Amino acid sequence: MFGKIKWIRNNEAIVEKSTDASATNEDLMNVHVVFVAENQKILGEVTEIDENGIKIRFLGEFLPNKYVNGILRKPLPSSSIRLINEEERKQIFGTDDGNNLLAGNSPIYNDCPIYFDINTCFSNHLAIFGNSGSGKSCGVARLIQNIFLNKKMLSYNANLFIFDAYGEYKNAFSKINELSQYYNYKFITTNPTDPDDENLRIPIYLLNLDDWALLLQLSEHSQMPIVERTIKLSKIFAQQDETSRKYKNHLIAKAILAVLFSNRTTASKKNEIFSIIEACHTNEFNFDTEIQGLGYTRKFSECFEIDSNGNFGESVLINDYVLSHLNDELESTKEPEKAFYTLKDFEKALEFTLISEGFQDNSQIYNDAIILKVRLHSIINSHIGSYFEYDQFISIENYISNLVVKKGNKSQIININLEDVDDVYAKVIVKILSRFIFEFSKRSKQRASIPFHIFLEEAHRYVQKDNDIFLIGYNIFDRIAKEGRKYGVMLNIISQRPVELSDTVISQISNFFIFKMTHPLDLEYIRKMLPNISDDVIEKQKSLQPGTCVAFGTAFKIPMIIRMEMPNPMPYSSNCDVRNRWEPNKK
Repeated sequence: MFGKIKWIRNNEAIVEKSTDASATNEDLMNVHVVFVAENQKILGEVTEIDENGIKIRFLGEFLPNKYVNGILRKPLPSSSIRLINEEERKQIFGTDDGNNLLAGNSPIYNDCPIYFDINTCFSNHLAIFGNSGSGKSCGVARLIQNIFLNKKMLSYNANLFIFDAYGEYKNAFSKINELSQYYNYKFITTNPTDPDDENLRIPIYLLNLDDWALLLQLSEHSQMPIVERTIKLSKIFAQQDETSRKYKNHLIAKAILAVLFSNRTTASKKNEIFSIIEACHTNEFNFDTEIQGLGYTRKFSECFEIDSNGNFGESVLINDYVLSHLNDELESTKEPEKAFYTLKDFEKALEFTLISEGFQDNSQIYNDAIILKVRLHSIINSHIGSYFEYDQFISIENYISNLVVKKGNKSQIININLEDVDDVYAKVIVKILSRFIFEFSKRSKQRASIPFHIFLEEAHRYVQKDNDIFLIGYNIFDRIAKEGRKYGVMLNIISQRPVELSDTVISQISNFFIFKMTHPLDLEYIRKMLPNISDDVIEKQKSLQPGTCVAFGTAFKIPMIIRMEMPNPMPYSSNCDVRNRWEPNKK
């Protein structure tokens, strides 16, 4: 089948074609061969056949009882060449044991099954790329289904969070409990349609400053202190105790006093003070509050009548009353660790922030704050606000626990459907929930004791080169990509546009399943960003059939062409049946 080695150069060899008539009819493209010499067995792959011979690229070396990827020494010119045998193929393709998982079949070797090590693959970050229609979604569904179809292990403690951009995977995983009584699937959505669907709800009080910066789409650093103070006030006011009441009165009194001692006209002062009371009022500070004088009372609004001299008629009474509510010690009040508040409570706290000293007199900061006020009000009065409603206080730990529990049972697949949310807020929701998961894992007493796998469908919508680093100093996906593995949080990136993804995230990915891709920008990006990808792999994936991918990385001994079985059930990812839909009375 193979003749002598004609020459060896760099990482390849040219071998003479056999003159055997039966051998010339063999399909040798992409098959694996072994160069055998004394104390040496070098693995190669046929990459090209022409009239000059057979070009074979070197891949690795078989040592006693194991295969090592990469070449330190070239085959001897006197080496004999043969096809890879069954035992050697098992070392490359893996075997069906408790440590391995089925990836698919080899179209090169008569559908020989290909397995990969579960730990090596799923303890690292993973990427699945492919054009629309390449079988990418089916491949993802099949890969996850294979985890639970594996008879040699019970994946009870798996936590697979799928952020589903278009609701594709509901059908693919909804019957997972039929495989085992211990398996459960949970569907969380913004638009429940079935009895088992759960509403997406995120406790607003669990959001930190960074989360709020994303939700309110902050663009300037000057907006950060405004939001930070609003969070503090929201937590203090949530107590609804004597301290919170006095603190509100202190802030109002301080704002009024600043206006009284300003250089504005009396009429302007009156308008400003009334605006403060209209926005922020308490029992002690509202238009109808009775203020006690010497032998008489006045309503708060009546105290600001302007006399013939252009002054407030009750200026002394006003000053005494306002000063009685000032207490600078309240400024050091610490917010409670556990505080329940709503979006509307946050909006009210923002009003108190806006009247605070240092904001109302600075036009630039005040304008920045008004932008936040408008955005917050827009969220509250849209369907987005309903996603951030929660009835009672819950910690991040309990919230994550609730996400994985369905009717008292542990769920292994948690599918979060975001098809009804536009990209701006979908990205925010995914980032917030990903941070919750990451924080939960970091707080775990035993590091990486609870693994989480975050699957990001249409990841280019979320894992982008955003403004996060400029604004808050980091991007949550960059942080998970760099630090997540040691805490047991792994990213699984699924995208048809890798060129739009964050370079930092791509650089941390260890394993790849690449389906057919044809866009030149994406191909060039993959070529440049992935140091372990060869031109041969790029060329292979350009002509792949739907459902077939090139898999490579730490979980695979060599880059492999894998034909994945169709998932059962299928995801909702197929094209519209136009021919039948055009015809009347078709369902």
